[in-house]
Amino acid sequence: MITLKIATYNIHKGFSHFNRRVVLHELRDRLRELDADIVFLQEVQGEHMHHAERFHNYPDGAQHEFIAEEVWPHSVYGKNSVYEAGHHGNAILSRFPILQSLNMDVSAHRFESRGLLHCEIDFSGRQHVHCLCAHFGLFAKGKRAQTRALIEYVRNRIPPDAPLIIAGDFNDWHNQMGLKMSGELGMHDVFHLHNGSPARSYPAALPLLRLDRIYVRGFTVSHCDVHIGGDWQRLSDHAALSAQLKSV
Repeated sequence: MITLKIATYNIHKGFSHFNRRVVLHELRDRLRELDADIVFLQEVQGEHMHHAERFHNYPDGAQHEFIAEEVWPHSVYGKNSVYEAGHHGNAILSRFPILQSLNMDVSAHRFESRGLLHCEIDFSGRQHVHCLCAHFGLFAKGKRAQTRALIEYVRNRIPPDAPLIIAGDFNDWHNQMGLKMSGELGMHDVFHLHNGSPARSYPAALPLLRLDRIYVRGFTVSHCDVHIGGDWQRLSDHAALSAQLKSV
């Protein structure tokens, strides 16, 4: 049996609300306090040529590498949105070896660059777990297309009996993905399993909308949390979510 803790967080490119200050150092501290085995990150800045010039405390290198160092020895990054100054996307950090990874473009139109990052993780040679990190668009038509692309990808690329975790920012305030994920993939949101409804995660200061999700297959849920208030208060515009899982 595998027992693991996971977390998902849209880190808003490492800046506070309204991009007033760099919060990567505090954000890294908070994530480390969660003691998660696997972390799913969205809006991760892979490169930006001008931030270090404007902000004295902006770290060198990619943000996911800065967050992961010394705690999560294995990480992958999926570049989604590319512009003149740099790029950003999704990332997965892991305490266990990542055997392989693939980043899939699921952009619905040219105004929003969105991706799906997949990796296969080896848990101490005992079992392989598939992990997908996603960030979907804001508009209903695009989200429907991205949900269909996700479902088809899982069906075609991941064995149906393999343990699977899909987490990220789905911008799914109407909870339209839940029935499709359960009906077509046999996956369920951890907060729905544990508390009866998906978590409210946006805006972080007073969460009202249910935008972020952790879907699982092949696991039971021991505990789950929405991380708001206190030291989390002035970080991203989204709340971080975490869950304690056991394989079945």
